[in-house]
Amino acid sequence: MLRQEKESFVSHIREELTNSSIVIAVNRSSGITVEEITKLRKNMHKAEANFKILKNTLARIAIKDSALDSIEKYLEGPTGLAYSNNPVGLAKAISEFAKANEKLTILGGVMDGKAISVNTINELASLPSMDELRAKIIGLLTAAASKIVRTVKEPSARVARVIAAKS
Repeated sequence: MLRQEKESFVSHIREELTNSSIVIAVNRSSGITVEEITKLRKNMHKAEANFKILKNTLARIAIKDSALDSIEKYLEGPTGLAYSNNPVGLAKAISEFAKANEKLTILGGVMDGKAISVNTINELASLPSMDELRAKIIGLLTAAASKIVRTVKEPSARVARVIAAKS
């Protein structure tokens, strides 16, 4: 890669990382296959996230003097960066893959400019997704509405049952 290409690549990566609300650093062992990485990337895409394997020197340059400085300590050996604006979706995708494949280890990350640990990432992964939360809220709203309808309808239904019983 020419110097100019590297500079443009680093600035592009810096922009993507700094515009993300969460960035997670992972350590990938050399035994991980292309098919496994492709599967991870597909899962990331479903979760509206990205996964990049970068040279550590380029990654260090990209995060230098930004809110992502705390990730620099993880940039040793074969590392990858996962990033997204959907923290729960990213945490779920990366955690599920790491549990199924011991060749990938979560090291830590940064969320909204603050360093987060592996435990925090796992806690994020255990939270319900936005779709699940929306479904719960809709369920609660429709249950309340149906209770109101039953309450309003019940007196007239009682009267109708009494009249039917008397006739």
